[in-house]
Amino acid sequence: MKIESIELRYAKHYLFVQIYTDTGIVGLGEAGNWGFLDATAAAIRKFIPYLLGKDPFRIEDIGQNLYRAVYFRGSVIMSAISAIDIALWDIKGKALGVPVYELLGGKTRNKVRVYASVMKHSTDVDVLVPQYKELQTQGFNAAKIFINGTKESADGFDEFPSGRIEHELRKVQAIREAVGPYFDLVLEAHRGMTAPEAIAFGTEVAKFRPMIFEDPVAPDNVDTMAYVASKIPVPIATGERYINIREFEVLMQKHGASYVRPDACAVGGITATKKIAAMAEANDVLVVPHNPLGPVSTAACLQLCACIPNLGIQELPGFCLNGAEDAMVKEPFHFKDGFLAIPEAPGIGIELSDQAEELYPANERGSNIAKRAFDGSVKDW
Repeated sequence: MKIESIELRYAKHYLFVQIYTDTGIVGLGEAGNWGFLDATAAAIRKFIPYLLGKDPFRIEDIGQNLYRAVYFRGSVIMSAISAIDIALWDIKGKALGVPVYELLGGKTRNKVRVYASVMKHSTDVDVLVPQYKELQTQGFNAAKIFINGTKESADGFDEFPSGRIEHELRKVQAIREAVGPYFDLVLEAHRGMTAPEAIAFGTEVAKFRPMIFEDPVAPDNVDTMAYVASKIPVPIATGERYINIREFEVLMQKHGASYVRPDACAVGGITATKKIAAMAEANDVLVVPHNPLGPVSTAACLQLCACIPNLGIQELPGFCLNGAEDAMVKEPFHFKDGFLAIPEAPGIGIELSDQAEELYPANERGSNIAKRAFDGSVKDW
């Protein structure tokens, strides 16, 4: 079998890759760098001359070559490699007639627990609480709460440390009281706190028993993340911005997180994510795959969740709830009672609809305009 051609497909804020082989088997992948899709597409096109004619079964060798052939690295290149890697695993699974998880050691579970995000972000608890009750009605038993502050502040009071912490605590308390004790909460700070704020908030919010405190501070300095983790009783999760396995190794060696969040579409694909999960297992760390993207990302995550022993929980994007993206694929995912079924079809288990681009016109997320604090200074994304 040889790689014959490669096609890029844009839908919504997603970039999909289809790798065609001379046997008629087509592999499907997705790139994770949603803010720079055109740049990522250019990187994939640069890889095409090397890929043509190659044996798609040599996934590790192809990935090593693409990663190490040129001096430069970074998120654009890694997202391109990730999309190709996922598509190659899809080809291999289809060629052998098995789901990808069978090629990675087989099942360790029969279904995958997922958590959702509410559809309408708000700082008003009267707006938020009914949404979490609705998720509970739909069958979810875990959900994300955004605690990344206000988008705009007239006087700054809800951005000052004490006001910010008070505001977020009230939000978590209201949601906890609404959903009861048998519901897990994932607190998403979105890298929006300083270390002192994260420590103060993390200490006080523990009484509401959150499952995860995600990205309390920017992940650029792993020592800061580890310092915050050592000072609070709430488990930290981080890693969604990481783009190689070595960053995860450093994080875990410094005990910077109880949960790691590799993004299969950004860190190097299924190959790299499986390696990260193994490192996490050796360090008694759980895995919560990052999944803010489209159905190919979700399918790749489910294949990984199916076969690793140290899964924490799986993220399910809020914008795909209630069947909003079902028409993007030929066979939608199956959700029941807080769990997603693991696709059993060969490969990653899904196929894009022929009308995906038409039904979901391309609309890249992100911009060059940064968030600003009450005093006009730039805030982290």
